[in-house]
Amino acid sequence: MIIDGVEMRGVVPDDAAALAEAFARNRANMAPTEPVRPDTFYTEAGQRERIGQQLESRDAGRLLPFVFVDLASGTALGTINLGNIQHGPLSSGGLGYWVDEAWRGKGLATAAAREVCRIARDEVGLHRVEAGTLVDNTASQRVLAKAGFEQYGLAPRYLHINGAWRDHRLFQRILHDHPPTV
Repeated sequence: MIIDGVEMRGVVPDDAAALAEAFARNRANMAPTEPVRPDTFYTEAGQRERIGQQLESRDAGRLLPFVFVDLASGTALGTINLGNIQHGPLSSGGLGYWVDEAWRGKGLATAAAREVCRIARDEVGLHRVEAGTLVDNTASQRVLAKAGFEQYGLAPRYLHINGAWRDHRLFQRILHDHPPTV
């Protein structure tokens, strides 16, 4: 998928340097919404290891990791993942994403969330996709609403974010009501 000169594509090992740079560039503005990360996370080696783990999870059918890349410069501008993929009666996956501060508010995350939902439905065969946001992360909540997600609950102390257990609003998008195929 390409939107305004930015491509959403599958992560590859060669993305390690660009992702390390992107995470480092956005470290301060992402801190309030991210887990505390070791300094190695922001290095090429740390990202190479992370990508290796992601690709192992992808090959096992548990994760679809994507990166946003500015086609003109090759700069990484964020990521979006469909993780915790479950088939059978649950038939669900979890959506997680972030966008470079300079690209926020331009529709990239919304378009990507819609595309990941299409992939989840048409290629993976999932019934639903879920996502969670910090209770005060209204920007991410707007992204999810525009991408067709509905809030369905509140999870107290759901994730350890920025050094503390934080409450999250839970969202889901029902993709179809067909019986599970896998």
